[in-house]
Amino acid sequence: MATKARPTTVKKIVAENRKARFNYEIVDTYEAGLVLTGTEVKSLREGKANIAESYASDEGGEIWLINSYLPEYLQANRFNHETRRRRKLLLSKREMHRLQNAVNREGMTLVPLKIYFNDRGRAKLELALAKGKKLHDKRETAKERDWNRQKSRLLKDRG
Repeated sequence: MATKARPTTVKKIVAENRKARFNYEIVDTYEAGLVLTGTEVKSLREGKANIAESYASDEGGEIWLINSYLPEYLQANRFNHETRRRRKLLLSKREMHRLQNAVNREGMTLVPLKIYFNDRGRAKLELALAKGKKLHDKRETAKERDWNRQKSRLLKDRG
């Protein structure tokens, strides 16, 4: 019997926090599962979620995603979900302990980077352990980005 070729991992990105890499210095990233209701999953599949103003917090030994926006699923009628409710993140105990220590001892922040569906169809959250950037660091990042853009234009024009 022939073995089936495994499909390549294709991530369907639903929501992305594009400001996070500008406002924070990313130290480490983690993949976390989300505890969602059925209408939240259907709403995510429509692709209208927003995590730009959200953050993750350690409360009661668990990590929660706070202030993320998942719009109501229109066909759900009275069984709809609350749009800005707190959602529990699923991490291993070791990862959870590591994140809690970094936040409590080193003053770091947990920033969600993106929500996506993995190759098995599960909703996942890419969570970053980050340090806040100072104003001069943000200016340096903007300067470097502008220089790279200008450099690529020059190289493109000259061949």
